[in-house]
Amino acid sequence: MFRLLWIVAVVGIADQVTKYFALLHLRNSDIAVTPFLKFSLAFNTGAAFSFLSDAGGWQNLFFVAVALVVSVIILFMIRRLGTNDTQVAVALMLVLGGAVGNVIDRVRFGYVVDFIDVYYRAWHWPTFNIADSAITIGAVLLVLDALGLTWRRRSG
Repeated sequence: MFRLLWIVAVVGIADQVTKYFALLHLRNSDIAVTPFLKFSLAFNTGAAFSFLSDAGGWQNLFFVAVALVVSVIILFMIRRLGTNDTQVAVALMLVLGGAVGNVIDRVRFGYVVDFIDVYYRAWHWPTFNIADSAITIGAVLLVLDALGLTWRRRSG
């Protein structure tokens, strides 16, 4: 399943390119895309939903270490997959690509660059990025696989 490593590269590159443009164009203003979506620059020192964002700085190194350990585990898991485990392989590659994208930010800046803001009136979903989206899609695919909703080819 290592033939799918290109997914990691595509996610990582797309994440970094979009964050570059966000940093370049969103420093002084937001860009409204639709009545419920705008691009708005945010810096997240925490994890998902800004968990531990006020922890004082130690959390950045912690999250880098966790992401690196999880990445190694994912690579071992991918190595053990069978040829019919395409859905799990794609899911793991998406999670790995997202982890790589966010680790690059943590190492470069000490925080993760977020810029996608989905909202309804005054309610806002936590701002996120391409890496977060890939991790979420990968997690959903893993849950679907665990529920038996898979892409595996059936013989016969």
